[in-house]
Amino acid sequence: MLPLFPLKTVVYPGERLPLHIFEKRYQQLINDCEKDGVLFGIPTYIDEKLDYGTEIKLQKIAKRYPKGEKDIVCIGTRIFRIKKFYQQFPGKLYAAGDVEFLKDDEGSEEELQEELLRNIAILYIELTIDNPPIFSIPFVSYQVAHKIGLALHQEYHLLKLRNESERLSYLIKHLKVTIPIVREMNRAKAVIKMNGHFKNFDPLDFEDFRL
Repeated sequence: MLPLFPLKTVVYPGERLPLHIFEKRYQQLINDCEKDGVLFGIPTYIDEKLDYGTEIKLQKIAKRYPKGEKDIVCIGTRIFRIKKFYQQFPGKLYAAGDVEFLKDDEGSEEELQEELLRNIAILYIELTIDNPPIFSIPFVSYQVAHKIGLALHQEYHLLKLRNESERLSYLIKHLKVTIPIVREMNRAKAVIKMNGHFKNFDPLDFEDFRL
């Protein structure tokens, strides 16, 4: 049985996650993690249900507050699916679940990684982002997933995919849809900025014009 800390977010394996812990039940959970080395799960609360999530390991307590609140840093380890949810872990305040840890095919094609990085670079240029994050091959899809404007349901869909090549292809497809939209938005902003300025149009030639 795995202690659970449901959140409206997606956490990926290998992701470093800072959290501020203020609820009593989760203060108790983090105390158990610190004292007994307990790991816990963050299932994504989406569409009013809990299904998939990521197992989390406490790395450090960054700050302690007088009333028991804590700032902590955690890291994602492996993905699970909930088989049965319990409102309370026996004898505890926090929730729990019987979970199945999912195997993953981590193999991927370098060509897909290169294509994804090319599209990320184009997106950042279109967005004129200062000091964009730098990625280099090899990498895994989870490392870039939060950096390219996915909606929560898209991040969650990525979490459920069990093949790295499939995840890379999904992100490339997202960018190929997103980049033209960003370009059109930039064009619209440029047109709006021109409104009210003096304009110099080339004269039209009506010699060949016929009604």
